[in-house]
Amino acid sequence: MASILPLTPANITEAAKALKAGELVAFPTETVYGLGADATNDRAVAAIYAAKGRPQFNPLIVHVPDTEAARHLVDLQPVTERLAGRFWPGALSLVAPRRTGSGLSLLVSAGLDTVAIRVPAPEGARSLLRAAGIPVAAPSANVSGRISPTTAQHVAIELGDHVAIILDGGPCAIGLESTVVDSTSVPPTLLRGGGVTTEEIELFLGLSLMIAGNDDDAPKSPGMLTSHYAPDRLLRMNVVKASPGEALLGFGPAPDATINLSVTGNLNEAAANLFASLRLLDALPWTGIAVMPIPETGLGRAINDRLRRAAAPRG
Repeated sequence: MASILPLTPANITEAAKALKAGELVAFPTETVYGLGADATNDRAVAAIYAAKGRPQFNPLIVHVPDTEAARHLVDLQPVTERLAGRFWPGALSLVAPRRTGSGLSLLVSAGLDTVAIRVPAPEGARSLLRAAGIPVAAPSANVSGRISPTTAQHVAIELGDHVAIILDGGPCAIGLESTVVDSTSVPPTLLRGGGVTTEEIELFLGLSLMIAGNDDDAPKSPGMLTSHYAPDRLLRMNVVKASPGEALLGFGPAPDATINLSVTGNLNEAAANLFASLRLLDALPWTGIAVMPIPETGLGRAINDRLRRAAAPRG
């Protein structure tokens, strides 16, 4: 079982050594906990896929400490530079062409000639990346298709036997994965909604993003599979009253809710609570999980995206 270590300078140094040695390290970001490996090491990246049970056609996101580090790995075209300048560090991943000689494992991008890359916001995550001195591939630190982890304990439960170290930085502030935008298309394409809202990006760019559909065969980024983020219990959306035996996941005033994502209807609070609430309800003896309506605006779009994938038929 992996050691859960507080996010201190000494433990960051220890975790960086483990990454450079080809081991897996789980670490907190503002979005969810990531399962990190040296993105230039084929064996280390393959270990991510093995630990998660993740299909190797589903690419990973590379994490770097700053924009300059990203420029060594991918071609940051003008629109990419603009988005990076506005939203990095932060919860936005940008898909850009891989640079020749980048050294990135081909497994990172599942054989594509593009790479998804981002600079996480928390200083602890960027300190780890600086100490390691390598680009770090880091999908969510959970079994593939399952609920993403927002605490170190979530990681330990699912992947504790597969990682060397779990750095504990407390609950993740945003609680949803990063937004992913393909900046190689004109206009740019939203591949996955997340911690940065579509409205924020469109307002900044002064244009509407294209919206990608699901892709179960050759996705350009994580989060594009039809069924994903799924609890064991069957999940129903847009429910006002739960059926007998179901838990009710509330939003806004809801005295009958088993758990409420946000009594005040705050989407930021709801996003931060979503995955932890689903995990808690999934561990209790309900026949299913009924979720009250979430507004399809701002972070609500990303919350509903996760819920739709969690409710989708499973293969």
